Amino acid sequence: MEERLLLSSSFGAAATAYAEHRPDYAQAAVRWALELAPGLRILDLGAGTGKLSATLVALGADVVAVEPDPAMLSELRRALPAVRALPGSAEAIPLPDASVDAVLAGNALHWFDMAVAGPEIARVLAPGGTLAGLWNVMDDRVDWVAGLERVSGSAAIGPRDTLSSWRAATADLLAPSPGLAGFGSPEQTDFPHGQRRTADSLVATLATRAGMLVMADPDRAAALGSIRDFLGSRPETAQGEFTLPMLTGVLRVRRL
Repeated sequence: MEERLLLSSSFGAAATAYAEHRPDYAQAAVRWALELAPGLRILDLGAGTGKLSATLVALGADVVAVEPDPAMLSELRRALPAVRALPGSAEAIPLPDASVDAVLAGNALHWFDMAVAGPEIARVLAPGGTLAGLWNVMDDRVDWVAGLERVSGSAAIGPRDTLSSWRAATADLLAPSPGLAGFGSPEQTDFPHGQRRTADSLVATLATRAGMLVMADPDRAAALGSIRDFLGSRPETAQGEFTLPMLTGVLRVRRL
C-alpha cells in the first residue's frame, strides 16, 4: 500500500513533462468504452493533465474531471479551460449521487483503492452506467519495442505498459468483489493506436513513468542513458521521427 501511494503521488513533480509527452487515447477505444452518445455526462476520474478529457471533449461528451494532485490539476485547467475540473479522488468523488452516465479512468484505474472507490463510483453513476479503464500500451509484438522493454526495465516499462502483459495485469482490477457489488461482468479489448516520437521525446516520455520518477537521480540518469543508447542503435528510431506502435486497451463494466 505504501509503495502504491508513493508511486501514484509522484506525477505532480513532472506535470508539465507529462502534459507534453504522454499520448492521447484512440477515439475508437473511447467510443467502445462508452457507446458514445452526444451530451453523455462523463466523469474523467484521476484525470491527470487532461489527456483523456481532451479526447472526450473532441467526441462531444459533457465532461467533468476529478484529479487529486494540484500540479496535474493546474495543467489540466490550463490545457482545457472549458472543462469543469475539480480536486478530489476516486475514494472521495466531489459529485452528487447518480450525476454521471459513465466514469472513465485513463492510465489511472490501477491506482484506485477499489474497496473504497468501487462504492463511490457506484454512487455517482446513474443506473446502467459504465465504468471503464483505458491504458495506452506499447505493441511489444514489434521487435524493436520488445528490445526497448528489455533494455528499459520495469521502472520505465511496467506490467501494464505492453500488450503482452496488459491483459493479465488489468483483468483482476474489476473482478467481482465487495467494492464492485452491483456491477456486471467485465469486458476487455484493445484498439490500434500510435504516437509520433523522436528518440529524445520517447526518452522524455519514459521519464514520466512513476517508477522512474521515484528513482534516485543517478539511477534515473543511468537508466535513461541506456534507453537513449538503445534507440540510437536501432534503424527504426535513430534518425528523426517515427511512430511508436501502441494500442489503447479498455476494461469496462456496467452498473446493474
